[in-house]
Amino acid sequence: MSWLCGSSPVVVAVTVMKTAAMEATARQEHYPELKPVQSINAHPSNCICIKFDPMGKYFATGSADALVSLWDVDELVCVRCFSRLDWPVRTLSFSHDGKMLASASEDHFIDIAEVETGDKLWEVQCESPTFTVAWHPKRPLLAFACDDKDGKYDSSREAGTVKLFGLPNDS
Repeated sequence: MSWLCGSSPVVVAVTVMKTAAMEATARQEHYPELKPVQSINAHPSNCICIKFDPMGKYFATGSADALVSLWDVDELVCVRCFSRLDWPVRTLSFSHDGKMLASASEDHFIDIAEVETGDKLWEVQCESPTFTVAWHPKRPLLAFACDDKDGKYDSSREAGTVKLFGLPNDS
């Protein structure tokens, strides 16, 4: 679920409904009564995540089909798809200015795309699958957490690591 805050707050849920044709559906509902407004077919398989850009212009959905779809909020049409991941999309995040979209999965990299063109800006290499990504609220700095239990970290401890991309020495 995700929220679009504006003159009338709207919640959009993407993971709870499937049509008879096995297509994931995005539902738009008015808050607080959660009255359905409309429903759109978003992906041919389960939607796993959804995020609105901070400008309120787009929302992105990530799916088990390994696609990220970018949707126009006003028109409710798919503007473009990003297909650089091979595994189901687990997590999405828009940058503070809405110009970049980070997406990650069980692939050992994070895809960072330019929202307006779909072009790949960076491919952040990871040693394991990524569980979550989040852009800093005011800077082009991406925090992410991976499944680091196998590898150079102490696998006997229930601990995780948060990593950063966008520091001055990153490229």
